[in-house]
Amino acid sequence: MEERLRPFRKGSFAVLAVALLICGPWIGWWTLMPLTVAMVGFAIVDRQLATAPQPEMAIAAAWLLSELIIACGIALTGGPRSPAVAWLVIPLVTLPARFNTRAVAVGVSLVSGLLLLVTFGVDTPYILDRPDSIVMPVALVSAVALLSSALMKSDLEHRSSSVIDGLTGMLNRTALQTRIAELTQQAEILREPVALVVGDLDNFKAINDGHGHAVGDAVLKDVAYRMRKALRAYDLAYRLGGEEFLIVLPGADSAQAVAVAETLRAAIADEPIAGLPVTISFGVSASPPGEFEYDEVFAQADLALYRSKQDGRNRVCVDDGAARAAAGTEVPLAA
Repeated sequence: MEERLRPFRKGSFAVLAVALLICGPWIGWWTLMPLTVAMVGFAIVDRQLATAPQPEMAIAAAWLLSELIIACGIALTGGPRSPAVAWLVIPLVTLPARFNTRAVAVGVSLVSGLLLLVTFGVDTPYILDRPDSIVMPVALVSAVALLSSALMKSDLEHRSSSVIDGLTGMLNRTALQTRIAELTQQAEILREPVALVVGDLDNFKAINDGHGHAVGDAVLKDVAYRMRKALRAYDLAYRLGGEEFLIVLPGADSAQAVAVAETLRAAIADEPIAGLPVTISFGVSASPPGEFEYDEVFAQADLALYRSKQDGRNRVCVDDGAARAAAGTEVPLAA
């Protein structure tokens, strides 16, 4: 979302700069200085986002800086009489696109507090004489926050429906396509490998043919649930279609990916699903550190999956090249 907002934020800065230039003869040219500080602050944050351990904290800091700068500008240009009072709403519009409802509520409270501070603190008699001058801006802040939150929630629901598999609740191929570029960039910046684990349920056609598609769907749902339960929060699980699954492990090498695949294999095979014994075969491959070519790594993992099927199913195989580089062991690794 930050990537999507960046060009529009720059455009907003340009609009504000033009407005300040036009109004310079009346309010002073010094008002361009706070805007410059805000622009520099966001530029610094943009450079740090890719490698920041907690990028949301950097974004929050830049957002808070922009609100404080606007509040100072309002205080110095007349407080409740300032024509820039409504500008406090501008950063608030972007808040629902970046943070959850609780954070948005905190942001609204903060903006409302700043609004009260720079109006009552500068000219209390004016506010007491004209309470509408504070009621209207506070109402504007609340209304904009509510509307932007509703729009963002609707957008998120729409995007979720397009990237989530309806049967299993896992991410689908569409979600994968949008993630590949990010993974490639992440691997290059952090100089880490990316591992792929391709899984395919064993003899799934026999389950559908012998017990019906309702049972087959139940099996797919339970398999997806067991996978998600066994994976870490930052591991990415996709249903590629039919009974084929993909696990993406950023920062993992082949040996680590094999361990994850073996955990998944055991989680599925240990107990029956829908009253049936269900097993899955996995193929594993990983990129060199800093070089993630999705098509190449996936093709290697898919070949390893083929060998898993050939060698008896219900097992984990790793592609030969990755195995020699990462572990120096023979493959496949039998269950």
